[in-house]
Amino acid sequence: MNLPRWSIGLGALLILATTMSAKDRPPNFVVLFIDDMGYGDAGCFGSKDIRTPRIDRMAREGMRFTSFYAQPICGPSRAALMTGCQPMRVAERGNVKNVHPVLHGKEITIAEVLKTKGYATACFGKWDLAKHAQSGFYMDLFPTRQGFDYFFGTPTSNDSVVNLYRNEKLIEPKTDMASLTKRYTDEAIAFMKKSKDQPFFVYVPHTMPHTRLAVTEPFKGKSKRGLYGDVIEEIDFNVGRVLDAIEESEIAKNTYVLFTSDNGPWLIKNKNHQDGRLPGDHGGSADPLRSGKVSTFEGGVRVPTVLWGPGRVPAGTTCDKIASTIDLLPTLSALAGAEPPKDRVIDGEDVTHLFHGKFDQANPDKAFYYYLRVHLQAVRQGKWKLHLPREVKQPGTEPFLVNRHIAPADRVGFDKPFLVDLEKDIGETTNLAEYHPAVVQRLLDLAEGMRKDLGDFDQVGTNMRFFDPIEPHPTKPPLPPSRKPKPKKPTKPRPKINK
Repeated sequence: MNLPRWSIGLGALLILATTMSAKDRPPNFVVLFIDDMGYGDAGCFGSKDIRTPRIDRMAREGMRFTSFYAQPICGPSRAALMTGCQPMRVAERGNVKNVHPVLHGKEITIAEVLKTKGYATACFGKWDLAKHAQSGFYMDLFPTRQGFDYFFGTPTSNDSVVNLYRNEKLIEPKTDMASLTKRYTDEAIAFMKKSKDQPFFVYVPHTMPHTRLAVTEPFKGKSKRGLYGDVIEEIDFNVGRVLDAIEESEIAKNTYVLFTSDNGPWLIKNKNHQDGRLPGDHGGSADPLRSGKVSTFEGGVRVPTVLWGPGRVPAGTTCDKIASTIDLLPTLSALAGAEPPKDRVIDGEDVTHLFHGKFDQANPDKAFYYYLRVHLQAVRQGKWKLHLPREVKQPGTEPFLVNRHIAPADRVGFDKPFLVDLEKDIGETTNLAEYHPAVVQRLLDLAEGMRKDLGDFDQVGTNMRFFDPIEPHPTKPPLPPSRKPKPKKPTKPRPKINK
């Protein structure tokens, strides 16, 4: 059959137009956010007893971030990722600074920013920003009201049960936790395949390995590290399924996949709160870092992070420049050609240059500020980290005033500034303050600037956000009332028995 020349020319133009539109389309983003996975729990970060071949492959084909930070606990870490801000800064419903932020509806999430560029957006897993509860949460703060087209997951942590929702409908109360890692991945893959002809943002905040561990039968008893290792190995397998689906859909060269954790490892269920290494430990390992979750030592906030993006992210590279979950909103916005909010302070910065291996363009003055609840405890700039003077029982850290989550050796205060060279002393053992007074003063000045801008346990910062009417304006961060144990009912004396 002979086609007229004009039809052949039109067909060629259509093919060219399709190719151009795909080439010029903003990239896809997949963020895999693991719950309580420690810095040392993947092979590419030093684990010798947990097998993570797919995460390790991500590192070989992409980039390891060895100085990537989250927050010390779950809810604040999610608030930071979603808003690009220190959790202390974000507004909450009722203006109360909760342990786990109840994200105010006027806060702008990364999903809402990407929607302005036509992104399909979906969340699969643990939300934790509409109240830290499996029931009685605020439906109007659910992902579907915060910029996500689709939600399949649970309102909060698996501390006792997991109630599973599809969008805003409860579909399985008290669901089988063992199936969650696979089911979140199933749903994420289906969404990516459905959305492959437009840019998409897929956020997968896994339920595991937080608190109540569970795995499917194929992974049970397979790890040298007991049930905890089984859980990580199942997560790794499902990371591989995501990568395979991206490659099968032929969108790998237009997709970034970021794997990271929301905080350091849970140690309270490890023997003597030690770094996880025994088969019976139900928490992870931050080795070689000090301490774990609910701590501002490195083990509590520095998290294993890998970025994969064939053709964009240089293979086999390691980035030790400071980066954080708060950088994701401005960075993904820049890659998508979207504008981050201009009417408010955003703490994160665009680190696109790091994503692409241009480490010489890193901001030499970049600092990271370590908050526990509403207490500023440390600041890092370059290789130097300064722990600020603080009491053992630190004001503003309720309910962690007596922090039973971490080992007794790490429940410490500092009567003077404690300066650490993280390049030489990653375990934070030796105070070098007396040898580097100029460094100490520089970091103290940075901390004081942040106290004025953002606040601390004893003051409200200039740019701390309160969207609900509040009179008088607080002078200290408004914390909810402390939960005191209920007084025990007096017991009646036992009647005497006459013999």
